[in-house]
Amino acid sequence: MKSVFILWHTQEIPDQEKDAKLIGVYESREAAERAKRRASKQPGFAEHLEGFAIDEYQVGKDHWTEGFVTVTHTENEKA
Repeated sequence: MKSVFILWHTQEIPDQEKDAKLIGVYESREAAERAKRRASKQPGFAEHLEGFAIDEYQVGKDHWTEGFVTVTHTENEKA
């Protein structure tokens, strides 16, 4: 089965939701690594190199196979 490789950058921001950026989708891990090297030279990414991740996904396959629950936070809950 064919796979694609997804390059993400995620950053934890205090008192906020996680900030995730989809950099791109590539046909090989090597292409995703090259994209990571390019992105890592850009402002913001260069200061947060630990945020990069490459995930492999098979094409034509469900990857989220269960439901979900939405959790909300109010200002009072953050205290």
